[in-house]
Amino acid sequence: MFEPKTYAVQLALMITSMFCWGSWANTLKLTPGWRFQAFYWDYVIGLLIASMAFGTMLGGGPAFLHELTTPSLVAVSFALLAGIIFNAANQLLVAAIDLAGLAVAFPIGIGLALVIGVLLNYLLAPAANPVLLFSGVFLVALAIVVDAMAYWRRERNSGTVSRLGILISLLCGVLMGVFYPFLTRAMQGDGALGAYSVVPYFAIGVALCALPLNYWLMRKPFTGTPVAFSSYTAAKPAWHLWGALGGIIWCAGLSANLISSRAQLVGPAVAYAIGQDATMISAAWGVFIWREFRSAPKIVNVLLSLMFILFITGLVLVALAPTWH
Repeated sequence: MFEPKTYAVQLALMITSMFCWGSWANTLKLTPGWRFQAFYWDYVIGLLIASMAFGTMLGGGPAFLHELTTPSLVAVSFALLAGIIFNAANQLLVAAIDLAGLAVAFPIGIGLALVIGVLLNYLLAPAANPVLLFSGVFLVALAIVVDAMAYWRRERNSGTVSRLGILISLLCGVLMGVFYPFLTRAMQGDGALGAYSVVPYFAIGVALCALPLNYWLMRKPFTGTPVAFSSYTAAKPAWHLWGALGGIIWCAGLSANLISSRAQLVGPAVAYAIGQDATMISAAWGVFIWREFRSAPKIVNVLLSLMFILFITGLVLVALAPTWH
């Protein structure tokens, strides 16, 4: 079973999780015109497959399977609930972006999730220097707000903000902030799951939630016309592969994050804080690869520069928190 022994390796895993969580959505951009609801079925399939594959390859094979079949009902329940909560938050985030735009959905949803998640995880398993940890979290949250300001400057003539979009963003933020503490709880106490065995149960929870919720969002989307199931079945084979790859990439990020969170020096609060910095990785893709701001006003470039300065400074503070007592 792979277990990182040094903080350098643990930090590398957390940064890997940040890049995975901030990059998986690029696979949706590679399926132009395919509605997210159709894409999401393959995303869930990829997540389920990867949850078993990573555990089998890195979790010790027989040891992983033994741990998978001998947990307590409490641990399994927490892991399933974490998956259900995450899926609801993930799909609500997309709905909030459709209704209110990135400039509103991201700072409210992801900013709130970052603060709630780090605070709850720290209460469950205190680790690292709290001053450095929460100072870094504050700077990253501020970077998310500046990122939103840049998007607002680019889209300020796009119309009024939906009140429903704001409410969904708030709900998304709360749910996204509490899913990880349930995973932390599933890995504590008698009959606890491990960093590898907790992921398949989490993935099952995601699927259990996605079946009714994604079907409902196909029939009753917040914006646009209903999505027929033929939109999924008639998609190009390559699109199905991109959808599954999106789930695999996200699952790789979760596995890397949970493995690092088990280290006593790191703890779940630091691991979640660095992983959730994925928002800035998404912003970097948008700025440097997809060129989303190429025709934006000059003030936007100033805001983007400030965003990356705040983000890097905050990330450094969070990364130093476990080593500074």
